[in-house]
Order: sequence, then structure tokens, then C-alpha cells
Amino acid sequence: MSKVIRVRYEKGVLKPLEPVNLEDGEEVDIIIRENLAELARRIRRRLSQEREEPSEILSRERSRLA
Repeated sequence: MSKVIRVRYEKGVLKPLEPVNLEDGEEVDIIIRENLAELARRIRRRLSQEREEPSEILSRERSRLA
């Protein structure tokens, strides 16, 4: 079963923001994906601060996230 849930990272622990149907001790794989709104803010900030071409910034961000 695959399911996407939001979690909050606090004091070294990922805490689910909604109930999860897991048994105690069960192991799962986690993919950490950056919040898209935060990514957009960071790109906008860099575009306003730098004289670099937008396509260069976007290319670098894509590579960083790959």
C-alpha cells in the first residue's frame, strides 16, 4: 500500500499530521519532498536578487532536486 501523508520534523523525529495505519515497529520507506510553495518563494527571491538568467536558476534547482 502506498499513501502520501504530511509530517512535521521536530527534535529529530518525523511526526505524522494525520493518523497512520501502522503497527508498532513496522518499517516504511519515506521520500522527503520539498514543499512546492517554499520552492517557489526561494526561486522568486533568487530571481529578484541575482542577475542570473531565470532558465539557469531553474535548471540548477531541477538538478538539485533530482
